[in-house]
Amino acid sequence: MRRHERTLTLKIARGGPKVARTFHPDENPLNMKNNKQKSDTELKSDVLAELKYEPSVKVTDIGVLVKDGAVTLNGFVTSYGEKWDAVRAIKRVAGVNAIADDIEVKLPGSLRRTDGDIAASAANQLEWSTTIPKGTVQVTVREGCIALEGEVEGWYQKNAAETAVRLVSGVKAVANLITIKSRAATMEVKAGIRAAFERHALLDAATIYVETSGGKVILSGKVRSYVEREEAELAAWAASGVFAVDNQLKVEWSFSSAE
Repeated sequence: MRRHERTLTLKIARGGPKVARTFHPDENPLNMKNNKQKSDTELKSDVLAELKYEPSVKVTDIGVLVKDGAVTLNGFVTSYGEKWDAVRAIKRVAGVNAIADDIEVKLPGSLRRTDGDIAASAANQLEWSTTIPKGTVQVTVREGCIALEGEVEGWYQKNAAETAVRLVSGVKAVANLITIKSRAATMEVKAGIRAAFERHALLDAATIYVETSGGKVILSGKVRSYVEREEAELAAWAASGVFAVDNQLKVEWSFSSAE
């Protein structure tokens, strides 16, 4: 059996015999249904359908261009949260291998606020959070764009800070510049990340490669969607001692694993 082949036992029918078949990663039975290259027309149709399906997005104000699997979003939305949700929705679509976010946030008059008001609201959100240690994150606002700075113990706190301010009224963008304290990584970091990938329902661990250097993790290889790419990065960040993740994973919906 070749290195990347795997055997899966399938039960053909209730009470029937079990049949063992060897699958190549390209034939992952969980992905066989859609594991084919989509045309740009098909992909655009799927992207528009996903945007329409997302209840927080007003799809009529967003334009979609697709070329060779790369999706460009343009148009405008009325809040940063809606912009974030639109991009997040596109990451769920199979076949998308690149995203250009050109969506503009145009706040209606009722949502416009001064930078001072936005800063005060953002600071309150951080203060109320039970995840972020008080006094560790500072907020700067310029023309509706929030910049978060400071130093926290782990990625989950950095992510929680961004999540806390993302939906503040009047925000046009969020730049998360928070750093994570450098800690001595344990010897089991790489093994722990590999095990997390193996457990994960969405990830094919055989196509993802992990390198570690102290508390820095480098991910390379291929995944089938942006959702998988993000899930792999989140799993890496969760490892104890990690303070940086360089995500070099390439999104290719239809690919062949190396022999």
